[in-house]
Amino acid sequence: MADVKRMEIQYLGDQRYVGRNEAGDQILIDGSEDTTVGVRPMEALLAALGTCTAFDVVSILAKRRTPVASYRIELEGERADEHPRRYTKVRVRHVVSGEGITQESLERAVNLSHEKYCSVAATLDSDIESEAVLDR
Repeated sequence: MADVKRMEIQYLGDQRYVGRNEAGDQILIDGSEDTTVGVRPMEALLAALGTCTAFDVVSILAKRRTPVASYRIELEGERADEHPRRYTKVRVRHVVSGEGITQESLERAVNLSHEKYCSVAATLDSDIESEAVLDR
């Protein structure tokens, strides 16, 4: 049987929405022009990609007995000029440090995530470029 995920989106007014999953966890999405109090939908998509790949990279490195001490992901998405203005290219920069982590093992973990495990990366119809940086 297929794994089905559900979200409910509630309009709050002024292009603000709250999304809730079945457990009641929330995300605030804001498209208002004046003052934003949440992320825009396309920013939320970048965040989803970043956290999805981070889950994989941390897990892969932990299985190799090289736990992550610090980790930062920098994402940049280029959008098409014409509607629906999808991401045409996404750059993902992984900056990682941890005892025993080598540049080679980090690059392998990042590549495995982007090419095999990260469902958000697989869902996006974009060119995803990744860079792995060992932070010393």
